[in-house]
Amino acid sequence: MEHREVIVIGAGAAGMMAAITAARGGAKVTLIEKMEKAGRKIRITGKGRCNITNTKSWQEFSTHLHPNSRFLKHAFYSFDNTETVKFFEEIGLKTVIERGDRVFPLSGIASDVVDSLVNEINKLNIKVLYNTNVKDIDLTEGNIRSITAVSNGKRISLMADAFIIASGGLSYPLTGSTGDGYKFAEKCGHKITECFPSLTALMPVGYSSELIGLQLKNCEITLIAGKDIVQKEMGDLDFTNNGIEGSIGYKISRKAVKTLISGGKCSVSIDLKPAIDIETLTKRIEKEITELRGPFTSLLLQKLLPSQAIRPFMEMNNLSSDINKLLRSLDISGLAEILKNWQMDIDSFTSYERAVITAGGVSLDEIISKNMKSRLVQNLWFAGEIIDLDGDTGGYNLQIAFSTGFLAGKSATAGK
Repeated sequence: MEHREVIVIGAGAAGMMAAITAARGGAKVTLIEKMEKAGRKIRITGKGRCNITNTKSWQEFSTHLHPNSRFLKHAFYSFDNTETVKFFEEIGLKTVIERGDRVFPLSGIASDVVDSLVNEINKLNIKVLYNTNVKDIDLTEGNIRSITAVSNGKRISLMADAFIIASGGLSYPLTGSTGDGYKFAEKCGHKITECFPSLTALMPVGYSSELIGLQLKNCEITLIAGKDIVQKEMGDLDFTNNGIEGSIGYKISRKAVKTLISGGKCSVSIDLKPAIDIETLTKRIEKEITELRGPFTSLLLQKLLPSQAIRPFMEMNNLSSDINKLLRSLDISGLAEILKNWQMDIDSFTSYERAVITAGGVSLDEIISKNMKSRLVQNLWFAGEIIDLDGDTGGYNLQIAFSTGFLAGKSATAGK
């Protein structure tokens, strides 16, 4: 029996999964990677630990997808998060479930995820062309006839029955994600929905460098676009040299960035005491003042804030550093209100150089969700970050890659 030939462009999470699935299905697979090794981006995800997926049901999982969760439903049920964990365990990667239902390699080392995938690729005798940059696509009568690439300085032409573009987006370009796939998709007639960085740092106006390194646990952040509240998130917030990050900082970044690039204004409100209402907080402050009366009143803010946050909190809210002067100029309920509503206007955001994911991409309207096949080109499939589908932080984006990669690999092998 003649084996169907499949070419996969991009050896990231989606591309490697597509290649493995196609090879297991009996296809003769060639995997093309422009960098010198596979999975460069995987190696740095999750702060080098790699949050592979999470264990949430589709009903909850789908609420963390943008802009159209329904598009992923068939791919998810074809290869869901339980299948992902099972797959990695079967190829030799032990996993562990941590806080927030997040799944990590037991070793805590992201490169172990890549190594397990590469080992499986080698076992399946998949041909991998590293240092190979696809330059052009030869499209004839609605089919890709061949692709032209430069491999280790030599120009080559490759033909196949099916082609899968899984070359990623624009985020972390040093890992090889430079948007090449968008050009290939456009050459094939596909529309590219506007791309922008997501899961990225937001820089507030007047940001204090003294905040760098501060981590706030269990706080609430509210995103305001113009005058409208558009999102609220509860969890951990990190302050870095790039601004506001951490799980909830990343979650609001998608809408914040979209607002800013559209020319709008946005701000955030941080509730440092979300577990109690303003009346209860006011009474607590009154009690602390009574117990600390006299010269010890200066210790009040240490009771209410992390020490690292005190001075920047005062400066960014134009409050006197003299606690007694502060209490003379601001009643106690006013102080409580600011603690529950620390407002920051957002000035800018970190672009693709450190954004976790690219929002936007190949239009979902032009991809068949049941098989990840192009509606425009008969022998073309898409998988991963290149498509206009992204998720929140917490394993969602890698699961998108694994689910769409699996489905694209399976469908391309079957030719439908």
